Amino acid sequence: MPQTDWIAAEEARDRLGVRPQTLYAYVSRGRVSVRPDPGDPRRSLYRAADIAALAERKSRSRKISDVAAGAISWGEPVLASEITTVSGGRLFYRGRDAIRLAETETLESVARLLRGGHGAALKRTDRPTPPSGPDMRTRAYLALALRAAADPPARGRAALALAVEAATLLDVLTDAIAGEVGGGAIHNRLALAWGQGPGGPGADLIRRILVLVADHELNASAFAARVAASTGASLAAAALAGLATLSGPRHGGATAAVRKFAAEAAQLGPREAIASRLTDDRALPGFGHNLYPDGDPRAAALLDRFTPPPELARLQDAVKAITGLTPNVDYALIAACEALKLPQDAPFALFSIARCAGWIAHAIEQGQTDSLIRPRARYIGPEPEAG
Repeated sequence: MPQTDWIAAEEARDRLGVRPQTLYAYVSRGRVSVRPDPGDPRRSLYRAADIAALAERKSRSRKISDVAAGAISWGEPVLASEITTVSGGRLFYRGRDAIRLAETETLESVARLLRGGHGAALKRTDRPTPPSGPDMRTRAYLALALRAAADPPARGRAALALAVEAATLLDVLTDAIAGEVGGGAIHNRLALAWGQGPGGPGADLIRRILVLVADHELNASAFAARVAASTGASLAAAALAGLATLSGPRHGGATAAVRKFAAEAAQLGPREAIASRLTDDRALPGFGHNLYPDGDPRAAALLDRFTPPPELARLQDAVKAITGLTPNVDYALIAACEALKLPQDAPFALFSIARCAGWIAHAIEQGQTDSLIRPRARYIGPEPEAG
Protein backbone atom coordinates (compact mmCIF):
# COMPACT_ATOMS: atom_id res chain seq x y z
CA MET A 1 0.00 0.00 0.00
CA PRO A 2 1.50 3.45 -0.90
CA GLN A 3 3.02 5.44 1.95
CA THR A 4 0.60 8.31 1.19
CA ASP A 5 -2.28 6.09 2.30
CA TRP A 6 -0.87 6.32 5.81
CA ILE A 7 -0.17 9.55 7.69
CA ALA A 8 1.65 10.49 10.88
CA ALA A 9 -0.15 11.25 14.14
CA GLU A 10 0.48 14.98 13.91
CA GLU A 11 -1.12 15.21 10.47
CA ALA A 12 -4.03 13.00 11.53
CA ARG A 13 -4.73 15.23 14.52
CA ASP A 14 -4.49 18.36 12.38
CA ARG A 15 -6.96 17.01 9.84
CA LEU A 16 -9.43 16.11 12.57
CA GLY A 17 -8.74 19.07 14.84
CA VAL A 18 -8.48 16.84 17.92
CA ARG A 19 -6.11 16.21 20.81
CA PRO A 20 -3.83 13.11 21.04
CA GLN A 21 -6.20 11.44 23.54
CA THR A 22 -9.10 11.73 21.10
CA LEU A 23 -7.08 10.20 18.26
CA TYR A 24 -6.12 7.29 20.50
CA ALA A 25 -9.78 6.85 21.44
CA TYR A 26 -10.72 6.58 17.75
CA VAL A 27 -8.09 3.85 17.36
CA SER A 28 -9.28 1.94 20.42
CA ARG A 29 -12.85 1.98 19.12
CA GLY A 30 -11.77 0.60 15.77
CA ARG A 31 -12.66 3.74 13.86
CA VAL A 32 -9.08 4.40 12.68
CA SER A 33 -6.60 1.73 11.56
CA VAL A 34 -3.02 2.06 12.76
CA ARG A 35 0.35 0.41 11.93
CA PRO A 36 4.00 0.96 12.87
CA ASP A 37 6.00 3.40 10.76
CA PRO A 38 8.43 1.28 8.62
CA GLY A 39 11.05 4.01 8.93
CA ASP A 40 10.72 4.33 12.72
CA PRO A 41 8.95 1.49 14.58
CA ARG A 42 8.60 3.75 17.63
CA ARG A 43 6.08 5.87 15.72
CA SER A 44 2.64 4.98 14.37
CA LEU A 45 0.95 5.74 11.09
CA TYR A 46 -2.81 6.15 10.66
CA ARG A 47 -4.91 5.16 7.66
CA ALA A 48 -5.61 8.35 5.70
CA ALA A 49 -8.97 7.08 4.41
CA ASP A 50 -10.23 6.51 7.96
CA ILE A 51 -9.12 9.99 8.98
CA ALA A 52 -10.85 11.49 5.92
CA ALA A 53 -14.09 9.64 6.71
CA LEU A 54 -14.05 10.88 10.30
CA ALA A 55 -13.31 14.44 9.19
CA GLU A 56 -16.25 14.35 6.77
CA ARG A 57 -18.55 13.00 9.47
CA LYS A 58 -17.44 15.74 11.88
CA SER A 59 -18.01 18.36 9.18
CA ARG A 60 -21.56 17.13 8.57
CA SER A 61 -22.24 17.13 12.32
CA ARG A 62 -21.04 20.71 12.59
CA LYS A 63 -23.29 21.79 9.75
CA ILE A 64 -26.29 20.11 11.38
CA SER A 65 -25.51 21.68 14.75
CA ASP A 66 -25.02 25.08 13.14
CA VAL A 67 -28.44 24.81 11.49
CA ALA A 68 -30.00 23.71 14.77
CA ALA A 69 -28.36 26.55 16.67
CA GLY A 70 -29.48 29.07 14.07
CA ALA A 71 -33.02 27.74 14.15
CA ILE A 72 -33.35 28.56 17.84
CA SER A 73 -33.54 32.31 17.12
CA TRP A 74 -35.77 33.33 14.19
CA GLY A 75 -34.21 30.60 12.05
CA GLU A 76 -35.48 27.72 9.99
CA PRO A 77 -38.53 25.74 11.22
CA VAL A 78 -37.59 23.08 13.77
CA LEU A 79 -40.81 21.06 14.04
CA ALA A 80 -43.90 20.30 11.99
CA SER A 81 -47.24 21.88 12.92
CA GLU A 82 -50.65 22.22 11.31
CA ILE A 83 -51.79 25.05 13.59
CA THR A 84 -50.48 28.44 12.48
CA THR A 85 -48.24 29.89 9.79
CA VAL A 86 -47.11 33.24 8.46
CA SER A 87 -47.02 33.29 4.67
CA GLY A 88 -46.75 36.21 2.28
CA GLY A 89 -47.06 38.68 5.12
CA ARG A 90 -50.34 37.16 6.32
CA LEU A 91 -51.24 35.11 9.40
CA PHE A 92 -53.19 31.87 8.98
CA TYR A 93 -54.87 29.64 11.55
CA ARG A 94 -55.11 26.15 10.05
CA GLY A 95 -55.15 27.67 6.58
CA ARG A 96 -57.70 30.39 7.36
CA ASP A 97 -56.80 34.07 7.28
CA ALA A 98 -56.70 35.36 10.86
CA ILE A 99 -57.65 38.88 9.77
CA ARG A 100 -60.84 37.60 8.16
CA LEU A 101 -61.62 35.44 11.16
CA ALA A 102 -61.39 38.51 13.39
CA GLU A 103 -64.31 40.06 11.51
CA THR A 104 -66.82 37.50 12.79
CA GLU A 105 -65.33 34.90 15.13
CA THR A 106 -64.90 34.72 18.90
CA LEU A 107 -61.90 33.47 20.84
CA GLU A 108 -63.86 30.34 21.70
CA SER A 109 -64.54 29.45 18.07
CA VAL A 110 -60.95 30.21 17.06
CA ALA A 111 -59.68 28.09 19.97
CA ARG A 112 -61.69 25.15 18.61
CA LEU A 113 -60.27 25.79 15.15
CA LEU A 114 -56.69 25.91 16.47
CA ARG A 115 -56.99 22.62 18.28
CA GLY A 116 -58.50 20.89 15.27
CA GLY A 117 -62.22 21.47 15.74
CA HIS A 118 -62.74 18.93 18.51
CA GLY A 119 -65.39 19.27 21.15
CA ALA A 120 -67.75 21.92 19.75
CA ALA A 121 -68.76 24.11 22.69
CA LEU A 122 -68.43 21.42 25.38
CA LYS A 123 -66.99 22.58 28.70
CA ARG A 124 -67.55 22.25 32.40
CA THR A 125 -69.81 24.78 34.11
CA ASP A 126 -69.15 23.79 37.74
CA ARG A 127 -65.97 25.81 38.09
CA PRO A 128 -64.67 26.83 41.52
CA THR A 129 -64.36 30.41 42.68
CA PRO A 130 -61.14 31.84 41.23
CA PRO A 131 -58.21 32.31 43.60
CA SER A 132 -57.86 35.66 45.29
CA GLY A 133 -54.90 37.86 44.54
CA PRO A 134 -53.89 41.52 44.42
CA ASP A 135 -54.02 41.78 40.62
CA MET A 136 -55.04 40.02 37.42
CA ARG A 137 -51.58 38.65 36.72
CA THR A 138 -51.23 37.00 40.12
CA ARG A 139 -54.69 35.45 39.88
CA ALA A 140 -53.91 34.08 36.41
CA TYR A 141 -50.77 32.31 37.64
CA LEU A 142 -52.56 30.93 40.68
CA ALA A 143 -55.51 29.63 38.66
CA LEU A 144 -53.35 27.69 36.21
CA ALA A 145 -51.00 26.48 38.95
CA LEU A 146 -53.91 25.05 40.95
CA ARG A 147 -55.19 23.24 37.88
CA ALA A 148 -51.70 22.01 36.96
CA ALA A 149 -51.32 20.54 40.44
CA ALA A 150 -54.63 18.67 40.26
CA ASP A 151 -55.32 17.75 36.62
CA PRO A 152 -54.26 14.33 35.28
CA PRO A 153 -51.55 14.03 32.61
CA ALA A 154 -52.77 14.59 29.06
CA ARG A 155 -50.94 11.55 27.70
CA GLY A 156 -53.24 8.64 26.88
CA ARG A 157 -56.50 10.58 27.16
CA ALA A 158 -59.18 10.74 24.46
CA ALA A 159 -59.41 13.79 22.19
CA LEU A 160 -62.92 14.65 23.39
CA ALA A 161 -61.87 14.63 27.04
CA LEU A 162 -58.97 16.95 26.23
CA ALA A 163 -61.28 19.23 24.23
CA VAL A 164 -63.62 19.66 27.19
CA GLU A 165 -60.65 20.35 29.46
CA ALA A 166 -59.22 22.83 26.94
CA ALA A 167 -62.43 24.86 26.72
CA THR A 168 -62.79 24.81 30.49
CA LEU A 169 -59.24 26.09 30.98
CA LEU A 170 -60.01 29.19 28.93
CA ASP A 171 -62.95 29.91 31.23
CA VAL A 172 -60.85 29.22 34.34
CA LEU A 173 -58.27 31.77 33.19
CA THR A 174 -61.01 34.27 32.30
CA ASP A 175 -62.58 33.77 35.75
CA ALA A 176 -59.22 34.61 37.32
CA ILE A 177 -58.73 37.73 35.20
CA ALA A 178 -62.31 38.93 35.71
CA GLY A 179 -62.24 38.07 39.40
CA GLU A 180 -65.40 35.95 39.39
CA VAL A 181 -67.00 32.91 37.79
CA GLY A 182 -69.20 33.90 34.89
CA GLY A 183 -70.83 32.78 31.68
CA GLY A 184 -71.16 34.03 28.14
CA ALA A 185 -68.57 34.94 25.54
CA ILE A 186 -65.13 35.69 26.91
CA HIS A 187 -64.86 39.09 25.23
CA ASN A 188 -68.18 40.17 26.75
CA ARG A 189 -67.12 38.97 30.18
CA LEU A 190 -63.90 40.98 30.00
CA ALA A 191 -65.72 44.03 28.68
CA LEU A 192 -68.14 43.85 31.60
CA ALA A 193 -65.34 43.41 34.14
CA TRP A 194 -63.51 46.42 32.70
CA GLY A 195 -66.50 48.75 32.54
CA GLN A 196 -67.17 48.53 28.80
CA GLY A 197 -70.49 46.73 28.88
CA PRO A 198 -71.15 43.62 26.80
CA GLY A 199 -72.12 43.93 23.16
CA GLY A 200 -70.75 47.43 22.59
CA PRO A 201 -67.84 48.75 20.49
CA GLY A 202 -65.40 48.17 23.34
CA ALA A 203 -66.43 44.53 23.62
CA ASP A 204 -66.10 44.11 19.86
CA LEU A 205 -62.58 45.53 19.89
CA ILE A 206 -61.65 43.16 22.72
CA ARG A 207 -63.07 40.29 20.66
CA ARG A 208 -60.92 41.24 17.68
CA ILE A 209 -57.80 41.49 19.84
CA LEU A 210 -58.40 38.05 21.34
CA VAL A 211 -58.80 36.46 17.91
CA LEU A 212 -55.76 38.16 16.39
CA VAL A 213 -53.31 37.25 19.16
CA ALA A 214 -54.61 33.72 19.84
CA ASP A 215 -51.54 32.12 18.29
CA HIS A 216 -48.44 33.14 16.38
CA GLU A 217 -46.64 30.07 15.11
CA LEU A 218 -43.75 28.68 17.21
CA ASN A 219 -43.09 31.65 19.47
CA ALA A 220 -41.26 31.27 22.78
CA SER A 221 -44.34 30.57 24.90
CA ALA A 222 -45.83 28.11 22.40
CA PHE A 223 -42.53 26.23 22.32
CA ALA A 224 -42.42 26.15 26.13
CA ALA A 225 -45.95 24.74 26.17
CA ARG A 226 -44.95 22.08 23.65
CA VAL A 227 -41.89 21.08 25.67
CA ALA A 228 -44.08 20.61 28.75
CA ALA A 229 -46.71 18.72 26.75
CA SER A 230 -44.07 16.44 25.23
CA THR A 231 -43.43 15.03 28.70
CA GLY A 232 -47.10 14.04 29.00
CA ALA A 233 -47.92 16.91 31.39
CA SER A 234 -51.49 18.13 31.76
CA LEU A 235 -52.91 20.84 29.52
CA ALA A 236 -52.95 23.19 32.50
CA ALA A 237 -49.26 22.51 33.14
CA ALA A 238 -48.45 23.22 29.50
CA ALA A 239 -50.48 26.44 29.64
CA LEU A 240 -48.68 27.45 32.85
CA ALA A 241 -45.34 26.93 31.10
CA GLY A 242 -46.59 29.18 28.31
CA LEU A 243 -47.79 31.84 30.76
CA ALA A 244 -44.47 31.84 32.62
CA THR A 245 -42.63 32.34 29.33
CA LEU A 246 -45.04 35.05 28.20
CA SER A 247 -44.17 37.07 31.30
CA GLY A 248 -40.68 37.89 30.03
CA PRO A 249 -39.97 41.45 28.87
CA ARG A 250 -39.03 40.21 25.38
CA HIS A 251 -42.34 38.40 24.87
CA GLY A 252 -45.66 39.30 26.51
CA GLY A 253 -43.90 41.97 28.53
CA ALA A 254 -43.05 43.82 25.32
CA THR A 255 -46.16 45.95 25.78
CA ALA A 256 -44.56 47.47 28.89
CA ALA A 257 -41.62 48.55 26.71
CA VAL A 258 -44.07 50.24 24.34
CA ARG A 259 -45.53 52.15 27.27
CA LYS A 260 -42.06 53.27 28.34
CA PHE A 261 -41.26 54.45 24.81
CA ALA A 262 -44.57 56.32 24.68
CA ALA A 263 -43.78 57.98 28.02
CA GLU A 264 -40.38 59.09 26.66
CA ALA A 265 -42.11 60.54 23.61
CA ALA A 266 -44.61 62.40 25.77
CA GLN A 267 -41.80 63.89 27.87
CA LEU A 268 -39.20 64.67 25.21
CA GLY A 269 -41.33 64.89 22.09
CA PRO A 270 -41.72 62.03 19.57
CA ARG A 271 -38.82 62.99 17.30
CA GLU A 272 -36.45 63.60 20.19
CA ALA A 273 -37.37 60.28 21.83
CA ILE A 274 -36.85 58.42 18.56
CA ALA A 275 -33.52 60.16 17.90
CA SER A 276 -32.31 59.36 21.42
CA ARG A 277 -33.04 55.67 21.00
CA LEU A 278 -31.50 55.48 17.55
CA THR A 279 -28.38 57.29 18.77
CA ASP A 280 -28.03 54.77 21.62
CA ASP A 281 -28.70 51.86 19.23
CA ARG A 282 -31.87 50.95 21.14
CA ALA A 283 -34.98 49.40 19.65
CA LEU A 284 -38.23 51.23 19.00
CA PRO A 285 -40.71 48.98 20.86
CA GLY A 286 -44.05 48.56 19.15
CA PHE A 287 -42.75 49.08 15.63
CA GLY A 288 -41.53 46.60 13.02
CA HIS A 289 -41.63 42.81 13.15
CA ASN A 290 -39.18 40.19 11.89
CA LEU A 291 -41.92 38.07 10.33
CA TYR A 292 -43.69 41.00 8.66
CA PRO A 293 -41.21 43.16 6.72
CA ASP A 294 -44.10 44.95 5.01
CA GLY A 295 -46.05 45.57 8.21
CA ASP A 296 -47.87 43.56 10.86
CA PRO A 297 -51.36 42.79 9.49
CA ARG A 298 -52.74 42.25 13.00
CA ALA A 299 -51.84 45.80 13.96
CA ALA A 300 -53.28 47.22 10.75
CA ALA A 301 -56.55 45.34 11.26
CA LEU A 302 -56.92 46.60 14.82
CA LEU A 303 -55.91 50.20 14.11
CA ASP A 304 -58.64 50.33 11.45
CA ARG A 305 -61.25 49.90 14.19
CA PHE A 306 -60.45 52.79 16.57
CA THR A 307 -58.59 56.08 16.88
CA PRO A 308 -55.42 55.90 19.00
CA PRO A 309 -54.97 58.54 21.71
CA PRO A 310 -53.32 61.70 20.30
CA GLU A 311 -49.91 61.19 21.94
CA LEU A 312 -49.64 57.64 20.61
CA ALA A 313 -50.84 58.74 17.17
CA ARG A 314 -48.11 61.40 17.03
CA LEU A 315 -45.50 58.82 18.01
CA GLN A 316 -46.78 56.45 15.31
CA ASP A 317 -46.56 59.17 12.67
CA ALA A 318 -43.06 60.23 13.74
CA VAL A 319 -41.69 56.68 13.71
CA LYS A 320 -43.10 56.16 10.23
CA ALA A 321 -41.63 59.44 8.96
CA ILE A 322 -38.16 58.90 10.43
CA THR A 323 -37.64 55.14 10.09
CA GLY A 324 -40.34 53.85 7.76
CA LEU A 325 -41.38 51.32 10.42
CA THR A 326 -45.06 50.59 10.93
CA PRO A 327 -46.81 49.55 14.15
CA ASN A 328 -46.80 45.95 15.31
CA VAL A 329 -49.44 44.26 17.43
CA ASP A 330 -47.79 45.36 20.70
CA TYR A 331 -48.34 49.01 19.79
CA ALA A 332 -51.88 48.33 18.58
CA LEU A 333 -52.69 46.52 21.82
CA ILE A 334 -51.40 49.38 23.99
CA ALA A 335 -53.21 51.94 21.83
CA ALA A 336 -56.48 50.00 22.05
CA CYS A 337 -56.24 49.57 25.81
CA GLU A 338 -55.46 53.28 26.25
CA ALA A 339 -58.32 54.28 23.95
CA LEU A 340 -60.75 52.13 25.95
CA LYS A 341 -59.19 53.21 29.28
CA LEU A 342 -58.71 49.60 30.34
CA PRO A 343 -56.73 48.61 33.47
CA GLN A 344 -52.94 48.99 33.38
CA ASP A 345 -52.31 45.25 33.06
CA ALA A 346 -55.08 44.65 30.51
CA PRO A 347 -52.60 44.12 27.61
CA PHE A 348 -50.95 41.24 29.46
CA ALA A 349 -54.34 39.86 30.52
CA LEU A 350 -55.62 39.90 26.94
CA PHE A 351 -52.45 38.27 25.64
CA SER A 352 -52.62 35.62 28.37
CA ILE A 353 -56.21 34.56 27.74
CA ALA A 354 -55.88 34.64 23.96
CA ARG A 355 -52.55 32.82 23.85
CA CYS A 356 -53.87 30.18 26.22
CA ALA A 357 -55.98 29.00 23.27
CA GLY A 358 -52.81 28.65 21.20
CA TRP A 359 -50.79 27.00 23.98
CA ILE A 360 -53.46 24.37 24.46
CA ALA A 361 -53.65 23.69 20.72
CA HIS A 362 -49.87 23.26 20.60
CA ALA A 363 -49.95 21.03 23.68
CA ILE A 364 -52.58 18.76 22.14
CA GLU A 365 -50.75 18.60 18.81
CA GLN A 366 -47.45 17.84 20.53
CA GLY A 367 -49.08 15.09 22.55
CA GLN A 368 -50.36 13.49 19.37
CA THR A 369 -46.79 13.11 18.09
CA ASP A 370 -45.93 10.95 21.11
CA SER A 371 -42.36 12.28 21.03
CA LEU A 372 -40.31 13.94 23.76
CA ILE A 373 -38.68 17.27 22.91
CA ARG A 374 -35.14 16.72 24.13
CA PRO A 375 -32.55 18.82 22.27
CA ARG A 376 -28.82 18.36 22.87
CA ALA A 377 -26.47 21.01 24.17
CA ARG A 378 -23.16 21.79 22.44
CA TYR A 379 -20.76 21.79 25.38
CA ILE A 380 -18.31 24.73 25.37
CA GLY A 381 -17.07 24.46 28.97
CA PRO A 382 -13.72 23.30 30.36
CA GLU A 383 -12.25 20.03 29.12
CA PRO A 384 -13.59 17.08 31.14
CA GLU A 385 -11.10 15.66 33.62
CA ALA A 386 -9.09 12.64 32.45
CA GLY A 387 -9.63 9.22 33.98
